[in-house]
Order: sequence, then C-alpha cells, then structure tokens
Amino acid sequence: MLTRVSGARIFDGQNFHDDHVLVINDEKIVGIEPRTSTAATEDCAVIELDGGIIAPGFIDLQVNGGGGKLFNNDPSMATLSAMLHGHRMYGTTTMTPTLISDSTEQHQAGVSVIQQAIAENMKGILGVHIEGPFFNIERRGTHKAEFIRNPTESDIAWVCEASQATPAMVTIVTLAPERAEKGQIAKLVESGVVVCAGHTDGYYADVKAALEEGLSGFTHLFNAMRPLTGREPGVVGAALEDKNSWCGIIADGHHVHPSTLAVAIAAKPKGKVFIVTDAMATIGHPDKSFELYGEVIKEQDGCLINAEGRLAGSAISMIDSVRYAVEGIGLTLDEALRMASLYPAQFVGRASELGQIVENYRADLVHFDQNYVVKNTWVAGQHEAHLEHV
Repeated sequence: MLTRVSGARIFDGQNFHDDHVLVINDEKIVGIEPRTSTAATEDCAVIELDGGIIAPGFIDLQVNGGGGKLFNNDPSMATLSAMLHGHRMYGTTTMTPTLISDSTEQHQAGVSVIQQAIAENMKGILGVHIEGPFFNIERRGTHKAEFIRNPTESDIAWVCEASQATPAMVTIVTLAPERAEKGQIAKLVESGVVVCAGHTDGYYADVKAALEEGLSGFTHLFNAMRPLTGREPGVVGAALEDKNSWCGIIADGHHVHPSTLAVAIAAKPKGKVFIVTDAMATIGHPDKSFELYGEVIKEQDGCLINAEGRLAGSAISMIDSVRYAVEGIGLTLDEALRMASLYPAQFVGRASELGQIVENYRADLVHFDQNYVVKNTWVAGQHEAHLEHV
C-alpha cells in the first residue's frame, strides 16, 4: 500500500527538500515528489507531520544494550527486541548488537541468536559486533581482565564459519592487531568479516601490517588505544593517516574532547568517520542502572563509570549524538546525519539499501523536531509514533 508522508523537511542523505512529499510502498521508498505534483488517492494512506525533519534512519554499529537489557547478560531474542524498542524511540532503525569480552560459549550463544534473528527477518538487526576478548590487557577499559587473551586458530575458525554460514549477517570483530598472529586478520576478512582495531596498545607498524591484511576500521577512536605522539604515531596516527579505513566515534562529550573529534574528522577523508553510541542497557528504559560482570553500574552526570573509575560504555542515544555533533563539535546538520546513517552503511557494505532516502531503498526513517526529539520512525515501512521518551 502506498503512503504519502508530508509536512516535514526531507533530508535524503545528500540534500534537503522543502515542500516535498515522501512516498513509501510497503517496505520500500518510492521517491520524493514536489508537494503539488500528485494528489493522494483512495488507496493511498496519508501521514501529515507538523514540521521537523525526516532523515534516513540511524545505524548504530556498536550498541551493547538498551531497553533495560544488556546483550552479554542475556543473548536472546527477547533482549534483541528490547534493544530495538529502546533505541528506536531515539531514531535508531538498524543496529549490530555488540558482545563485549566474555567466554567463547557466551559469544557463540550471542552469534547464534543474531543468526536466528536474521533467518526470521527481524527488522532492525543488521548483524553482530564481537568486541573482544582479543585485546591488549593494558588497554582493556572496562572489559574484564580474566577474559582478555590472544585469538587462537579455533577462535578464528568459528567466527569465519559463522560469517560464511549467514552471509546476510554483518559480522564485525574488534581486536588488538598486535595480539593477532600474522594471517589471522586476513582469514577473517576473506570470510566476509569486517575487522576493526580497538583496545590496542599497538605501534604504528602493527596497525600498518593489519591494514595490509584487510583491517578496515577503528573502534571508538582515541579511546583504549595508543595515542598519537611526535615520534610514534601509534594507533591514532595510523588511523588518521590511512585514507581508506573508517573510524567510529562516541560523540557524548565524555569519551573524547570535541576539539579532538573535530581534528580527526578534518584529518580523514569525508565519509570515513561515523557515529556509534557504545550504549548500554539504560537507553530507552527508566532504570538508569544495570549489571556488568556482576557489578552494578549507574548513570551519573550523563555517563557510566565502573568501580575502577573507567567509562563503562555510554548513556547516549543516536539522536543525542547527532545533536552533539552539531552543537558540540560544530558540524553541519547534514554531515552529522550522514555520520549517523550513510557512512556506517558504507562501512559495512550496505549503502545500496540503507542510509539514504532513495527509490527502492528500505524505508528506514527518522522524524525529529527542532529540539532533536524523535517524533516518528519507520522500519521497513512500518510506522511508529513516539509520544513518550524515557
């Protein structure tokens, strides 16, 4: 059934359109038309919005929990449903639920649930992000020390098998390049896995070698990685120098200074920096605390800190991140929106179906007002109005 959505400014992923109508047919976008060009018919639904902006739905490639649930704690379809619901009211229409460092059994259980979600066509679940445990313990952050280890051939094998068994599932692995044996990153990449550097104390040379094997991303740039210095570029220097790789950033005002983020965005080619939340269970749920590794973590002053004084993920949503990118970093709204949708879609190879409002793309959309409050979302054409936010 056709649906015509009007009354809001439309950002298609590249340009803004005023006095235009967005036309949707079931799950797909038909196109953007001048408001006066065609009229609604009896078999066409009409949604009239009261101002605001319609943009491509946000794509979060690092999200640990939401809706009161943490994926590591309960890797189940119920948790995925809670996460989708919790983040949707803040504009996220697609995500890769993230497994932080844990046992192999827990990771395999989480990947199996994602495979089930993909098989059952659970809208909004794009794949899985395995963040750890193949880290440098010196840069583990809030990840539990007892789980941190080097990847074995068995580890590489099961991740490759899972990726190949479900080609429709985006599989992201974050690891410390200096902890991987030569050829392991290449094996993952050859199996369709997107490999990122993170929680790493590697040197510039370590990262360059990993890039040659196919490493293509950097997880929460600046956080939990060797910084750029005058004599040793480190992980950050290698990331900023490389023109082909992508960098995820947490834009919450706590993880990285806004001027530092601005420098990184200016250093990378346009389109190579995207927003992630690294959000925990508190998003979309009234309880602003959760359990991580048996410890209760509480939200305080807009951030999450564990007993060691380390940041434990973030308490920010994607619409909050877009707002911060504009008001905190000084980006234009169109670029901030691309960093939340188009660029992550490009990073994981899904820019032919997601991240823009273009004919035959999936109708994943967010509508928000001048105060960055999400009013409506569409996931594969299914509309949901958001009257309350938690």
